[in-house]
Amino acid sequence: MATLNIKNLPNALYRKLQARAKRDRRSVAQEVTHLLSEALQGSKPLSILELQGLGKELWEGVDAAKHVERERASWD
Repeated sequence: MATLNIKNLPNALYRKLQARAKRDRRSVAQEVTHLLSEALQGSKPLSILELQGLGKELWEGVDAAKHVERERASWD
C-alpha cells in the first residue's frame, strides 16, 4: 500500500479530522482514506438530458433568430 504525507495541514482542519474520526470510531488515517474514497468514488455520469430547460428564463422575450443574426453580424 502507498503512503501519503500531508505537509502544512492547518491545525484547525486536523482537529476537525480528529473529531470526525473519533465520532466514526476510526483512526485519523482511516478517516482520511474513507473521505478520499467517498470524494473520488465515481459518481454517476451526468446525462445531457438533465440540462433540458436549464437557463430558459434567460431567453424569455428574446427572439432566438434575431439574436443569432446579431451575433453573426458582429463577426464581420
